[in-house]
Amino acid sequence: MNFTWSFSSYKQYLNCPKQYQEIKVLKRFYIKPTAQMNYGNEVHKSCEDYVGEGKPLAKNYQQFKPVLDTLMEIEGTRYPEQRMALDAEGKACEYGKGYWVRGVVDLMIIDGDTAFIIDYKTGSNKYPEPKQLKLMALMAFAHYPEINRIKAGLLFVVHNSFMTEEYSREDIPQLWDAFYPDLRRIDASYTNDVWNPNPTPLCGWCPVNTCPHHKER
Repeated sequence: MNFTWSFSSYKQYLNCPKQYQEIKVLKRFYIKPTAQMNYGNEVHKSCEDYVGEGKPLAKNYQQFKPVLDTLMEIEGTRYPEQRMALDAEGKACEYGKGYWVRGVVDLMIIDGDTAFIIDYKTGSNKYPEPKQLKLMALMAFAHYPEINRIKAGLLFVVHNSFMTEEYSREDIPQLWDAFYPDLRRIDASYTNDVWNPNPTPLCGWCPVNTCPHHKER
């Protein structure tokens, strides 16, 4: 598979191969930051600074303190904004070069042979996406051979709720099986240069205005 990816680009392809092509491959369009995206980045940074470095939360984020304090109680070494990458063989490699897939864990805590992986979310908790946790777990297992068990969670800070999963090192083949069918689809798009659009209600927010399904809001 001669392409690099992250969970966000993987998800973008699943949402619409045509948008993926125009933005990631041809680079003719880009997604402009929205107010929601800026808010999410600010909350992520605030959570990172509080849990990772003990910096006080801003006044308008004080409502997140109780749920973040539960993370502070977890024993182990904390790794905020932990960058990891894998090569095409699924082995640990540098984040910046020679990688096949890469990602950033918002917070990882390692305690002996157990790791805790947390990803902060500022959006709705109605439809949680656990596959992001699976990918981060695969990277953690590759980078830290001492880890045998991972407790992972999507922390919806605005809603004060967790979506949790647990994995063991023996689960690695099954975790990859969650991605390979879709990765083969992406590979086929590159090989055959076929990028079919996938019209959805989100077309009104898509920057690719040359697509026949584009809708002006």
